[in-house]
Amino acid sequence: MKAIYPDLKDKRVLVTGCASGIGASQCRLFLEQGCEVYGIDLHVANIEHARFHFIQLDLMQATDVKVTLEPLARMDIICNTAGILDDYQPSLATDEQLWNQVLNTNLRSMYLVCNIFIAKSLAAQRPLTIVNMASIASFMASGGGAAYTASKHAIVGYTKQLNFDYGKFKIRANCLAPGAVQTQMTQEDFNTNTDTAQKVVRQTLIGRYAQPEEIAQATLFLASAVSEYIYGAVLPIDGGFSLGKEI
Repeated sequence: MKAIYPDLKDKRVLVTGCASGIGASQCRLFLEQGCEVYGIDLHVANIEHARFHFIQLDLMQATDVKVTLEPLARMDIICNTAGILDDYQPSLATDEQLWNQVLNTNLRSMYLVCNIFIAKSLAAQRPLTIVNMASIASFMASGGGAAYTASKHAIVGYTKQLNFDYGKFKIRANCLAPGAVQTQMTQEDFNTNTDTAQKVVRQTLIGRYAQPEEIAQATLFLASAVSEYIYGAVLPIDGGFSLGKEI
């Protein structure tokens, strides 16, 4: 049974990484709650709904992000979901191009989007709820490679600082920290790392990947008024993966 959050009706929601996986599921669930949803992705989103507005945008291009998003009206909810993997590359195998690509997509895009809409909310003296996509790689090694793990650790610190700086103005930000989620992106990654994929399943307490909708359901909770006393939290959704490993 899907949860219903009456306070979400007619909220204006922005979701990055909306074309597939978790971002697409977030868009669909917000639409089911009666929200006006704006989705950002470099690839076209296959979502047909009268209240869905697709914005094709490369989040790695800072100038394009500002030019495209500045004219938009304020938002009530921001979901920074866009992200890429790094093929589990250690530091010596990570060239500057890969490092910059991962950090710019996962972290800098979040900073750019947050700054635009935090400024709008402060100017209008309106609350803003932010849900940032962290990971189990935000608090442990082995959840990705050097660049991915660095980006996800940084997201948690950035989110906490947002609350410290702007929480008193009703700017509220929290993180979701998924484990392995069955998406096209992770499937492509695991296709080239089959041993890693099997190991992840074995080490997950419930023995399976998460589905994107399970992460999206948690997003609704953090976006809704029922969590209005939660600031700067990191919610693990990993099927028990981070609890420990069998000896």
